[in-house]
Amino acid sequence: MDIHRSRFVPYPSSAINAIAFSHQEPDNDVEDPDCLRLAIGRANGNIEIWNPCKGTWLQERVFSGGKDRSVEGLAWIQEPPTQDEDGNVAPGRLRLFSIGYSSSITEWNLATGLPERHSDGNHSEVWCFAVQPKSSKSGSGSATSDQQQLVAGCADGTLVLLSTADNELRFERFLSRSSTKKARALSVTYKDRNTVLAGYADSMIRVFDARNGNVLRNISLGSGPPGGPKEILVWKVRCLSNGDFVTGDSTGDVRIYEGKNYSQVQRISGHEADVLDIAVSRDGTKIFSAGMDRRTCFYSCSKRSGAARGNRGEKWRKVSHQRYHDHDVKALAAFEGNKLNVIVSGGIDAKPVVVPLRQFGKELSRGLATLPRVAPLVSASGARLMVSWWNCELRIWRVKSQIEGSEKPKVVARMALQGDENITSVSVTDDGELLAVATASEVRLFQLSRPKPGSGSGLRIRKLEMPSKIGAQLVRFSKDGKWLALVTASNDVHLVRIVRSDDGGRPRILPQLLSLDRLQRPKIPQDPLNGPWGSYNRSIMHADFSTDNSIFAVADVAGCIDTWVVEGHEDSTAPDIDVDESSSAPSAEDDEDDEDEVRQERITVFGQRWVRNPSGHLLPRLDSMPLLLSFQPGLDSTHPEPNGNPAVHPTRQNPHPHSRDLPTTDHCLFVVSAGHQMYQFEVLAGRLSDWSRRNPPSIYPAQFRMLQDPAKGCVWDVTEARQRVWLYGERWLYMFDLAKDLPPPGSTTHQLINGGEERGPTNSKKRARDSVRDAAKKINSGAGDAVPESETPVTKMRKFNSGKSDDAAKSVWIDANQSRHAALNEEDGEDKDELWIGLRTSGKEADASENEGQQEQKKQESCWHTLKYRPILGMVSVGGVEQPLEVVLVERPSWDLELPPRFVGSHE
Repeated sequence: MDIHRSRFVPYPSSAINAIAFSHQEPDNDVEDPDCLRLAIGRANGNIEIWNPCKGTWLQERVFSGGKDRSVEGLAWIQEPPTQDEDGNVAPGRLRLFSIGYSSSITEWNLATGLPERHSDGNHSEVWCFAVQPKSSKSGSGSATSDQQQLVAGCADGTLVLLSTADNELRFERFLSRSSTKKARALSVTYKDRNTVLAGYADSMIRVFDARNGNVLRNISLGSGPPGGPKEILVWKVRCLSNGDFVTGDSTGDVRIYEGKNYSQVQRISGHEADVLDIAVSRDGTKIFSAGMDRRTCFYSCSKRSGAARGNRGEKWRKVSHQRYHDHDVKALAAFEGNKLNVIVSGGIDAKPVVVPLRQFGKELSRGLATLPRVAPLVSASGARLMVSWWNCELRIWRVKSQIEGSEKPKVVARMALQGDENITSVSVTDDGELLAVATASEVRLFQLSRPKPGSGSGLRIRKLEMPSKIGAQLVRFSKDGKWLALVTASNDVHLVRIVRSDDGGRPRILPQLLSLDRLQRPKIPQDPLNGPWGSYNRSIMHADFSTDNSIFAVADVAGCIDTWVVEGHEDSTAPDIDVDESSSAPSAEDDEDDEDEVRQERITVFGQRWVRNPSGHLLPRLDSMPLLLSFQPGLDSTHPEPNGNPAVHPTRQNPHPHSRDLPTTDHCLFVVSAGHQMYQFEVLAGRLSDWSRRNPPSIYPAQFRMLQDPAKGCVWDVTEARQRVWLYGERWLYMFDLAKDLPPPGSTTHQLINGGEERGPTNSKKRARDSVRDAAKKINSGAGDAVPESETPVTKMRKFNSGKSDDAAKSVWIDANQSRHAALNEEDGEDKDELWIGLRTSGKEADASENEGQQEQKKQESCWHTLKYRPILGMVSVGGVEQPLEVVLVERPSWDLELPPRFVGSHE
């Protein structure tokens, strides 16, 4: 495989401005909620929905923003539980809100990813907002009293209350009017359901009664430090569980206030510059702050002897600080559950970082993926073109082969879409003649053609009219460019037929859209994300056509796969569009359970009709969310295709006939789930392939099973001798040959692939010990692995037994990490003999075993991997089908990001 390793493709980073968890605490004391989600708002207007997934951290959805739309704040609420006529209690749904340099608050539809409603009100720009805490007596009062209100702070100092009752978002009343100074309200929070705290840009913190708007207290922070501005900006206000509250301001100080008389208890200078955000633990004993100096500081409290909690009996101290980011840290969000307990931070460097909360200092931090989950790259391999996009801009590159010269790829076209919406998806035909660009409001279709000789090296771009002006979240071309699939925001699947001429003339788009019905799945139990208001799990994430254009497949968040096949053969003499509106009874391809459905008109295009795969219901649901979906390319078939449908003729009894011939060629669909499990399905048979049955996840290479970064895409290299698929993530590249089985555990090749760690004897006890060791290394709190013993600050402690004789009162040293490795020690005791057997293996025997393994690996070559590449934006193939595989691998290292100047500390 020839690789064009490139860093020339631009992809500007987008700063993280807001982070919010959907739950503040777990619903019960047993387990964390399955519907827990993390929302991340960026400066380009995009909102990312992440699923912690017990520490796996998967980016499920991306709600596209638009031009000059920045997300400056995020907040979640959950509706009160509802009870039906049978007495069944259903959980209330989750609702997501955002603000961004406008006078309104936007609510987002989680099922479609589109704005659902905007608030109204005669007030200035909203700079901050907060959610009212849940009622402690939820369900006992009226429906209105159980609702959570929103309070918004505006640029002129106004505080506004908004109601979320009755599934609405409407202005209720002003909590406070703007003062004479019109000082901006920079932060706001609820102390309890009836008390609001707000931090302003005039060195003031004001306390309001939310019931009547009375000012309970004005707290002044004084003037700024000498030589600086007189006003202190109160960037963040947070409340502790005992009623106290903490603030972070522009002087770099963290101030703790007593919650009863609102007096300042303590002031800690933890930062060299502005403190931009603060997070607190659920029990109120830990505080985390972050700011412009790139520090994330940790504070803890200790009770003074003889003092009661809440009566200034707590002494706060700064424990430590770390620099997890390369630039300003603008947002923090904390969730402390039964197992998952983390703090997520983000800032201008666009990298989310997960930091342990309860195990702070005992576990490592973890950086999440900075680049998009779906690579913003597509290619027309036949024309050696590559298309990249970001926000509203798009560029087309031509990649020359090594035979033509070593010249780097050249930009042949630049496009900037008119409108405000960001690009959601792009697709290009294999010959590079058609380009489809989708936004939330419209799908644009363009024809690309090479210029005449002597008129330059660019591309001629001509816009084509689409039959309907609808937006889409996903677009895909078939391999021959005759079909264009559109997946709308409401997860409706449509097909557009394109009639292309052989002489390169203007294509003709048929005016009729073909709608494809998805398979009816068992009813998903109602939870805060799925219910009568919409199904979040049914959101389509991936789509692909087979190489012979006869099968189309999609996969959703829940792991369900829907497939459709084309009946009949293309007949140029048949009518362009034949609509059968009289067919209301279920047809052969429909299930008996669908008899109550309203039958849509059946459309035949050039003698072909798309129907659901008769064996599609046999495809199992995946174990987790799909990361990629791709049809395996098949070798060129030599059997002749029928010339149309010669035996099909309309009659009086059957005025709309069509051929029911289905594809006969084997089609393999390759899917990788979030659990790094690979599936290969035989689509028409509705079953797993023989390769998937012979190669379960238990024999996958150890490095592949332990990868933390999810798969982003794949590239195929299929010949008569091999069936290689190249998978890639943000920091890794893996190859699997599906024509060969993976080496079984314990074999020499398996040991060599896994780095030689299983050179000694292997049996069930040793594998059990290894699994215990892996579990001990990663205490799954949601952050990184446990800190190595060599880096642990405290490893031993001395215990004194008082009240006994002098001999018994001697001190005893105890390992501080004893509980952490108890299970590991039990297993190690059973396998000491096996360990010594491995250590006694001579060097000559080890070298001979390794050489034998290398020779065996060269013969099999069933898998290979590398971790040497920088963060990978995407990888696409270029070059013809009959040529050796040639790809363009685009890297985006962190030092190439164009960031504004950062704060320089006194010690730097």
